[in-house]
Amino acid sequence: MEKESVKRSDAGSKGFWTLRYTLLNATYFIAFCTIHAYAAVYLLANGFSNTEVGVLLAVANIISAVFQPFIAGVIDRPGPLTNRRFILISVMIILVGSIILWAVPCGKIAVFIIYALIYMIQFAYQPVMTALCFEYQKAGCNIFYGLARGLGSASFAVTAAIIGGLVERNGVTLLLIVNIATMLMSAILIFTFRIPSLEKEAASDAGTDTKNDVAGLIHNSLSSFAHAYPAFMLFLIATICFFFAHNMINDFMIQIIRSLGGGETELGYANFLQAILELPVMALIGIVLKKISSDKLLIISGVAFFIKILILVFTVNMAMMYLSQSFQLFAYAIFIPAAAYYVNSHMTECDQVKGQAYVTSAITIGGVFSNLISGVILDNIGIKAMLITGSTVCAVGVIIVFIAFGVRTDDKGKQDAA
Repeated sequence: MEKESVKRSDAGSKGFWTLRYTLLNATYFIAFCTIHAYAAVYLLANGFSNTEVGVLLAVANIISAVFQPFIAGVIDRPGPLTNRRFILISVMIILVGSIILWAVPCGKIAVFIIYALIYMIQFAYQPVMTALCFEYQKAGCNIFYGLARGLGSASFAVTAAIIGGLVERNGVTLLLIVNIATMLMSAILIFTFRIPSLEKEAASDAGTDTKNDVAGLIHNSLSSFAHAYPAFMLFLIATICFFFAHNMINDFMIQIIRSLGGGETELGYANFLQAILELPVMALIGIVLKKISSDKLLIISGVAFFIKILILVFTVNMAMMYLSQSFQLFAYAIFIPAAAYYVNSHMTECDQVKGQAYVTSAITIGGVFSNLISGVILDNIGIKAMLITGSTVCAVGVIIVFIAFGVRTDDKGKQDAA
């Protein structure tokens, strides 16, 4: 792993590294839009039912939830697998899978396997992207995380606004073409995202066990990790509940919008609205954290997740749909950077990659339950019942997050990053 001992001459200027990390985020979230936001659109066009879409996404999420903490533990240990190298490997797998789906005629089973792999891998390297930023910050690369992450969301927003109408006119194959192009760009960016002295140190660590291996600090097992960070573990349960509701909306948004008389174009507008609203919050998160602690921000975001889905229960037109999406400003937009800073400020350095991975795993597990349940409810009972279920689960999450951060624990407490 890259260390703080790197010379600042290697690190370069703040603007230089922020720009490069922003571009890396932009390519990630453009592909995230084509793969995740339009998963149901692509799969339904390829003959899948709502239930089959839910099963596919659930399988991908289950594998991802198990894989993320495992790979984080490997990265945290001395060895050749660093954050940057894992991201590069992930990008190449997604690129190859997308090319196969685009260029090779595939049956339904093949589409299921390849799409599930792509979907899973992209989720798996999301926490590693966050860990990469904080790791390079410690090495002297003064990356403006909030701005870079917010502009990543803005790239998602622009893609969503444009791609909906284009897909409606040209078909779902366009999603694969966009994804191939962005993964090629991402591969180039991450391949060149390096500092020579960091690479040398990582190679040196591969043959030694000197990496902060202090007894009592590294918590590779789930039980020891839970004992060290009890409030965080409760927060993860709340996160599962929040993202049960969040994924329910995102994965089946096209069906919600169609019930209101809209289509793929309106889907693009809805995704654009919620994503573009993330930019100002994420860009200013450092300033916000000087006034409000990360745990309090996470409570606020949980309440916003609940309000967002509750509005949809009573939605009768697209105006109310857009109102619901506007709560992304306080829900997801606050949650993602606040969770990242919470991990970075409350955990020892050797646990931080695992901490980021556990957050993403909890998000993923929420998606698993949502995928397994939502499609079945949608096919058999209807949209209203699905949304009421999501609202109930999200309300439970709000109660849990109040308990988690209302009673302080012995979690390692540093100052939230500014």
